[in-house]
Amino acid sequence: MIQQSIPHVSRLMRHRKGILHLALLGFATALLWPEEAAFAQDVATASGFNPQDLLRSALAWVNGLGPIGAMVFIGLYVAATVAFFPGSILTLGAGVVFGVVLGSLYVFLGATLGATAAFLVGRYGARGWVSRKIEANPKFHAIDAAVGREGFRIVLLTRLSPVFPFNLLNYAYGVTGVSLKDYVLASVGMIPGTIMYVYLGSLAGNIATLGTGTQPTNPTVEWTIRIIGFMATVAVTVYVTRVARKALAETVAE
Repeated sequence: MIQQSIPHVSRLMRHRKGILHLALLGFATALLWPEEAAFAQDVATASGFNPQDLLRSALAWVNGLGPIGAMVFIGLYVAATVAFFPGSILTLGAGVVFGVVLGSLYVFLGATLGATAAFLVGRYGARGWVSRKIEANPKFHAIDAAVGREGFRIVLLTRLSPVFPFNLLNYAYGVTGVSLKDYVLASVGMIPGTIMYVYLGSLAGNIATLGTGTQPTNPTVEWTIRIIGFMATVAVTVYVTRVARKALAETVAE
């Protein structure tokens, strides 16, 4: 009996190591994402197209629209999110154009709607293919189902962390087992970061300085964002690893 269980234990240990490697790889990718985004920005600038300049111009246009500016800004944020444009300029700009309170509200609405639209594109554009692939592998299917059951907590933790690439995750979650309801409700995790970044933007007072070295800042707020992000990043890495381990253990046991 003991001899028969040894291969199962060995396979389980290998699977656990694999999951840990995947978790660490995902964590490292998230940490390197800002550098990759900066590189992509440099390439875009060299090619004559600078998304940040385009968004700054759009913010200046929104600022002169009067009462309808809020609706246009939300629509702009949705479009930028789906198109993988850097949302940080829009978030900071909301503080300049609308102030901290209204700016935070408009950014949250735009980010939530944009994230939902990207999620639906991922869900209906690629989920069927992913489902067919994981159905053939019971272990992947078990992990996908486990992530789906814990979807709210996982999405919430990644929303609290500014380390994870927001635009990329919107599409990625669409091909997981996370339900649309849990995904949308977990958007509340964006609120703390949204308010802080909108506040930092409000300190600028000038759209032209957004995203530049001349933009005024607040070290206390910046360190608060970093600390919250670090804690959330560690928490989601550990939590996802634990969920995957449990799913694999249950599959091997069966």
